[in-house]
Amino acid sequence: MAEEHFSWTFFIPGVRENHIVHVATMAIVSALLVLLAVVARFKLGTGEHSVTPEAKLSIRGFFEVVLEFINGLSETVIGHDGPKYAPMFASLFLFIFANNVIGLLPGMTAATDNLNSGLAMGLFSFAVYNYYGIRENGVAYIKHFMANMTNGVWLIFGILLLVLELISHLVRPFSLGLRLMANLQGDHTILGVFTDLVPYGIPVAFYVLGLFVCFMQAFIFTVLSMVYISIATAHDH
Repeated sequence: MAEEHFSWTFFIPGVRENHIVHVATMAIVSALLVLLAVVARFKLGTGEHSVTPEAKLSIRGFFEVVLEFINGLSETVIGHDGPKYAPMFASLFLFIFANNVIGLLPGMTAATDNLNSGLAMGLFSFAVYNYYGIRENGVAYIKHFMANMTNGVWLIFGILLLVLELISHLVRPFSLGLRLMANLQGDHTILGVFTDLVPYGIPVAFYVLGLFVCFMQAFIFTVLSMVYISIATAHDH
């Protein structure tokens, strides 16, 4: 068995013995995000103060910027109904981004560069877009799996198209999870190699690149989830 790299999470009882570094990391990130969200909500206040922008950089301002960015993106991808999904997408984006970034810290491992974590996020997206699709269209949602079937198509060909459509849907959570895991593993591996070779100076550029990769992977995952919800909730005209 390959030697396991040191992680600060080893100080948590049972983490090293059960090889659940990614679970511990995800739990730490989740707790920190909840704590920051509570602080931001407290800082938001009520009345006129709640709609007055912060004069300086703050936790509240950070969450407002992220939510505004995701809100605009949701409206662009999904349409006028997009903003109602913005809180969920903002939470998804922040959760993935934070779990990506923590892997840049010495002695920490990104929870999202683990296959189990990636598949869990992919399955979450899969469950969510199908849920909203069924809630929005009811039984008619099944028509989304028959988009390529017409009255002129032979029955056997129509069944084949239906099977292919179902397979394409079932593959989505795996493609989302594998893409997230593979890109994060590659990025953090390269960063680790150059940090070991040249501990000063040059690794700074790779940290900047790593931060960009962390953002882009969270962004791509979130946008693809938006696209899936947009397709699932679309109505036939």
